Amino acid sequence: MSPTREPITVLLCTDGSDLALTAIRQGLDLLAAPDRTVVLTVASPVDPTLVTGTGFAGGVMTFEEKNDLVEAQREAARATLDETVSALGLADAETRLEFGDAGHIICQVAEELPASVVVLGTHGRSGIRRAVMGSTSDHVVRHAVCPVLVQQQPD
Repeated sequence: MSPTREPITVLLCTDGSDLALTAIRQGLDLLAAPDRTVVLTVASPVDPTLVTGTGFAGGVMTFEEKNDLVEAQREAARATLDETVSALGLADAETRLEFGDAGHIICQVAEELPASVVVLGTHGRSGIRRAVMGSTSDHVVRHAVCPVLVQQQPD
């Protein structure tokens, strides 16, 4: 009697860039065929102080303008997901759109699914640029509950 295999769930992370598509393609080439594929994009939340102000200065947009901005971000993120699924030929993939800090959200979704592996790209920043801009891939590698496959931007 052969042992029962756990289902494989692959979490593919995209920001719509060519780097993300390359990373996902290369990751899928390395992995066994998944039972479940989830494509995730994380949009940055709109800063509420744009409406409320900071305490020293008033807001610079109305609540309705903020809602329009959020809706535009949602549409752009949805287009990113659709383009990624189409470009990779992943017709059966589930898609997820979340708002927040990308590193934290990716780890949360990986735990929630639960994901067998996370696939994402990295810009390969180092030194001051990494300290100032942070690194989503670094956060995911350090905090994800599953293995993480990271592809660096080719030179």
